[in-house]
Amino acid sequence: MVVKVGSSSLTTATGGLDADRVDALVDVLAGVRGGGDREGDGAGGRETGGREIVLVSSGAIAAGLAPLGLDRRPRDLARQQAAASVGQGLLVARYTASFARYGVRVGQVLLTTDDTSRRSSYRNAYRTLDQLLGMGALPVVNENDTVATDEIRFGDNDRLAALVAHLVRADLLVLLSDVDGLYDGDPSTPGTARIAEVRGPADLAGVSIGSAGRAGVGTGGMVTKVEAARIAAAAGIPVVLTSASRAADALAGRDTGTYFHRTGRRSADRLLWLAHASTPRGALTLDEGAVRAVVERRTSLLPAGIAAVEGEFSAGDPVELRDPEGRAVARGLVNFDAKEIPQLLGRSTRDLARELGPAYEREVVHRDDLVVLHS
Repeated sequence: MVVKVGSSSLTTATGGLDADRVDALVDVLAGVRGGGDREGDGAGGRETGGREIVLVSSGAIAAGLAPLGLDRRPRDLARQQAAASVGQGLLVARYTASFARYGVRVGQVLLTTDDTSRRSSYRNAYRTLDQLLGMGALPVVNENDTVATDEIRFGDNDRLAALVAHLVRADLLVLLSDVDGLYDGDPSTPGTARIAEVRGPADLAGVSIGSAGRAGVGTGGMVTKVEAARIAAAAGIPVVLTSASRAADALAGRDTGTYFHRTGRRSADRLLWLAHASTPRGALTLDEGAVRAVVERRTSLLPAGIAAVEGEFSAGDPVELRDPEGRAVARGLVNFDAKEIPQLLGRSTRDLARELGPAYEREVVHRDDLVVLHS
């Protein structure tokens, strides 16, 4: 199971961790997990009882506000990074001490989008999480706010949680917040009702979804949670959205919150990250033939099908692939620097290899590094 908890469920509105709230969450997670008993002699082996859990926890920036004398979450990136630098240590120390009551070790995993959209980094992230679980530790995942720039940020931990659930092939994603589910209107308004199940987009037609949490210390809101649930459900992972106070019910499978049924099949690749976590550094405009080849036949993108290039990017960066009308139809990791591509436009790889050398007889975007956004 992947469990995501928001800042408002762990901290006070003025900043600073609420130890009682953290301990209450840990009590639930440790109970579901099975108390940390593992096979073997203590050197490794997966748990014998309970379930494996990955915790995606917000709260680093919020935890750093009070120690730095800040009365609210700063708007500028530099002070957010400073608050995260102070708060992340406090957050993990609190989890470490709380889980230690049950003999459970905690491992910290900090991610940026760059860590997960590239093939090698994606594999490293998977191996780290898998090894932590295999050795009986409980991974605590957060965005690496201390170094993440606007270009490599997830933006909210709800989406990060959905992608981590896909990465570790989770059986369930639980999104915990300060609201006990998705409502068909403002929960504070009389006459609104909790939506118990969502089987697909049609179930949310006409539903007004709020955009802000109550405490004002996080970045998410119901919009980001519903979007995260949509991403996970499309990847074959069911989702429960409820309040932190009802975490025990959610993890026990009891009727609580809003249950999002899976809408797609489970995928074992990293392309979900490329589609939902990467920020394009530039764009390539394709001619009609290349659009059909990429979108319908799912082929690699060759230089002959490119009509124009925009942006400044390096080989390995994510780029947007657009049709002649400017609509984004795909996203992929490019094999050339932006400054190299103008000389490749509309030319065959055979001609390029003959003129520029064998290094140019390759795809601009390989099909294994490409995800179709619209078909």
